[in-house]
Amino acid sequence: MGGKAPLDMKVNKVLWILLFIAVINSMGFGIIIPLILSYGKKFGVNKEILGILTASFSIAQFFATPVLGTLSDRIGRKWILAFSLLGSCASFILFGLANSLFLLFAARILDGITGGNISVAQAMVSDMSSEKDRAKNFGLLGSAFGFGYVIGPAAGGLLNKLGDRVPFFFAAAMALLGMVLTLLFLKETSSDKTRKENKKNKLFDFGALISVLKIPAIGASVFMGFLLTTAQFAMLIGFQTFCAEKLKLSPVQTGLFYAGFGVSGILMQLLVPWISKLISSKPWILLASTVLCATAMAWCGLTAGLFGFALGIGIYGLFNGLRNPMLNAIIADRMDDKQRGLVMGVNQSYASIGQTIGPLLASAAALLSLPAIFFVSAALIVWGLFYGWRLKQEAH
Repeated sequence: MGGKAPLDMKVNKVLWILLFIAVINSMGFGIIIPLILSYGKKFGVNKEILGILTASFSIAQFFATPVLGTLSDRIGRKWILAFSLLGSCASFILFGLANSLFLLFAARILDGITGGNISVAQAMVSDMSSEKDRAKNFGLLGSAFGFGYVIGPAAGGLLNKLGDRVPFFFAAAMALLGMVLTLLFLKETSSDKTRKENKKNKLFDFGALISVLKIPAIGASVFMGFLLTTAQFAMLIGFQTFCAEKLKLSPVQTGLFYAGFGVSGILMQLLVPWISKLISSKPWILLASTVLCATAMAWCGLTAGLFGFALGIGIYGLFNGLRNPMLNAIIADRMDDKQRGLVMGVNQSYASIGQTIGPLLASAAALLSLPAIFFVSAALIVWGLFYGWRLKQEAH
């Protein structure tokens, strides 16, 4: 016991520095996202072009993130995380200086190409965590990213009063600060031996986007995460439309409502250590939470009033918060130490595509009716349950 204390203290120190960097990174991202449409209108951005602009980031990230993950396996997590933050800084500056639609697209594509922040951070958490602590530490990382996403829009709204370009330059400063902190204080988590062995391998084989799905437990986890991410981003379209058209909420009221949704997920992620002690099986936690999320989405499709809708969104927000900590911990428990960056990169690639497909499916469902959006989201979650059951079976 006495010999373990210094190691535990070192791990905790690295983890808390990484969590602080995650808050800074996600806060910068949260600042700009709600402002893109209003800022881009003078360059010709409308709701249709906004969808393409958002998709350009996700598609670039789909192809780039596994490459960045592989590089982190070869040269180290710290340097790739710093590079990703530098790329975000440059993209925010380019967005703030933009004078054409072309530069807006260039900025979002640049951010997508260098957007390995989340997957590299997840690989670092996996490196430093024991199997017992992984779900807890992934929950803390998710809470850190979530906290930044929640406070970012509020900060962006305040900064926008100083000038419509100010929030983008502030977001750039946040990314730059994160890069400096990474270089100065964050310790490398991958071993020298692992990095040397990975240098012998190819930089990246895009066939890994398919081959990873064939790995027992990991493939089911990655695809389940893709389905649940797609469901969430479909739900977000329904959420915004329901608040505006049915509940007649103002943008400020909708923003506060959404903040409540985000906070509920953060709180649940902070409870992951307690939940993991109560229920030791990660697949069982995942299955139970997914059933509740599907039920909540179906309820949102059936309800018409504020109280009922808030109840459904609240239950969904709470139990959706368990998704990433459990899935990432299951993936990390089963993956080869030499391929952590690669696998986490592929996982993030599928999440980025889910972020694109979800709104498209929601838009198609909206042609039928507003409730249809929530039923589509529920159907995707139910589909995900099939892979959750596979994970439970493979755990034995």
